[in-house]
Amino acid sequence: MTQLLAQLLRAGRADARDAHNDVLWDVLWLCVLSLLLIATGIGLRDPWPADEPRFALIARDMVATHQWLIPEVGGDIYADKPPFFFWLIAGVLMLTDSLRVAFLLPSALAGLGCVILVYDLARRLWNREAGLAAGLVLLGTIQFVWQARQAQIDATLCFFTTLGLYGLLRHLLLGPNWKWYVLGWAAAGFGIITKGVGFLPLLVFIPYFASRRGEWSPRPAIQWGWRWLLGPVALAAVTSIWVAPMLLAAHGDPALAQYRDEILFKQTVNRYADPWHHREPFWYFLTNVIPLLWLPLTALLPWLWTHWRDALRQRDLRSLLPLAWVVLVVLFFSISSGKRGVYVLPALPALALACAPWLGELAKRRGVQRTMFGIACGIAAVTLGAALYLLASASARHEVIDMYDIDPVAPLFAMGAVVGAACIFARPARGFLAYGLVLVATLVLVGVWISPLINESRSAAGFIRKVAAATRDVRELGFVAYKEQYLLYITRPTWNFGHARWREMDQEAADAAAWMVASPQRVLLVDDRVLALCFAKANARLVDTANRQQWFLVTGAADAACVQKGNPAAALRYAPPNVK
Repeated sequence: MTQLLAQLLRAGRADARDAHNDVLWDVLWLCVLSLLLIATGIGLRDPWPADEPRFALIARDMVATHQWLIPEVGGDIYADKPPFFFWLIAGVLMLTDSLRVAFLLPSALAGLGCVILVYDLARRLWNREAGLAAGLVLLGTIQFVWQARQAQIDATLCFFTTLGLYGLLRHLLLGPNWKWYVLGWAAAGFGIITKGVGFLPLLVFIPYFASRRGEWSPRPAIQWGWRWLLGPVALAAVTSIWVAPMLLAAHGDPALAQYRDEILFKQTVNRYADPWHHREPFWYFLTNVIPLLWLPLTALLPWLWTHWRDALRQRDLRSLLPLAWVVLVVLFFSISSGKRGVYVLPALPALALACAPWLGELAKRRGVQRTMFGIACGIAAVTLGAALYLLASASARHEVIDMYDIDPVAPLFAMGAVVGAACIFARPARGFLAYGLVLVATLVLVGVWISPLINESRSAAGFIRKVAAATRDVRELGFVAYKEQYLLYITRPTWNFGHARWREMDQEAADAAAWMVASPQRVLLVDDRVLALCFAKANARLVDTANRQQWFLVTGAADAACVQKGNPAAALRYAPPNVK
């Protein structure tokens, strides 16, 4: 990939007259490659589980209801995340009038922003070659580029943590620069109202102040004074954009007071100290996430660690701060027993930055090139191997067809052939080029071919059409233990019994039972689990299978114990807006 970009840069710099133009060409080509890898396929698919439909639904309803302060899902308050990411999607939706574009664009722009920030900081700390190498290796890292293609919060959080770290390092290593210092704190504030852990950039002060006892350099002469307080003030001002009006709204309103306590304490402090799901061992990130998802960086560690060792022995603060920050971020998330692989994503830009000054040298080594070539060939082998396995195993093939409504053999063979051809073209001596071509080919094929083919089943649009056809004459339809994507496609008012009540499924089923028996005109859509809980004696008609569950329309009688325990007032009416 580095060789390919170098050729492009040489062609692009033919008319360049100064270093400023060189930097513009660098940024231009990084933007082109970033958009090719990240943005391909935007507008060709709908939101997919687990998180995308929920976030898209919240943003769509914000635009329709103008209720910007408190997010809602299906009429129920959503207290898991702050609203800033939803504001971004809603803003793009108002500009484009297309939910298919709006739900993915913030993550894509966030990924592009991270690449440019890492390039610019590495360029300033070392040189242009280091900047280009850092931007490219970040863009080629599996977890980073994949998350930038999804509509989860984490890519946007990663941008704000990267911007925060960029601003603080501009001050601590290249300063004094109080404007960037304040912006670093402000970026942390935007990160906090995006996801509670947005304060992560501030952890860089731990290794910075710990290193003051040694002769670490570069260390600009930054005087102590009142301007250090501007950072916390900026953070408080940014977080107050949402926190202050939310606290005012919660005063005197029991429902909003519960929301305040949920999002400020239960979903942050309590979730970190005593998580209720995604429990994993302390070493989970080191064994299950980083080795594979941080490729190709992890494959370069045998060559990088000696350079890091020498840099630390030479008291190079440019290496210490990003490396120590990566360790602190991984350690912070490792301490909590609640873990998801995406949690450590914010550490990747800093790791790419720490690798920057030696990547050009590594690209000249035969062993490194062959390692990268091996990774590229491995991707080709996996795709071709999967195609051959499904071709030989009829049961596995039919299982995939039933799940995604697509025969996977042809796409896998096509992908394997394309990436295999890329490996043959590049050859072992140009492993970085082989890896880059394989990554581009894979992501483009996924974005423009495979994703549109499986969109119908992944998005549940077809399933909801079947529900609509089966309930055309139903006056009142209720959803129990529903999935958020169902609400994206319904075209009629429905009732539900609260969002994500999986920890109290028995009570949700009982509430639904009490609501249904109150009127003979009411019908419930339930899955097989809820059916067994409260509707074993009801009239049940199978609609289809979705989200790995069978879904039934039930009418008539419900279990008497459920009806007695249920609260029909828990039902929430949700009417979808007309949004393209």
